[in-house]
Amino acid sequence: MSDTISDGGPAFPTPPGVQHNDGMTLRDYFAAKALQGLLADSEREGTWSEFAEDAYSCADAMLKAREAK
Repeated sequence: MSDTISDGGPAFPTPPGVQHNDGMTLRDYFAAKALQGLLADSEREGTWSEFAEDAYSCADAMLKAREAK
């Protein structure tokens, strides 16, 4: 298995033939959800950059787990 993690494609795909903007990727969606949880922890400390890096690290792990199925 490759160490490269795809972005998962569009988070909210539309049916074929419907014109659309792909919008956010599944990776971005997962990171946003992870960031929500990280920021909800009032005990957690860090910079905004550290929170963002942790959120994307979590998103990458979710995408990797999803590909393993």
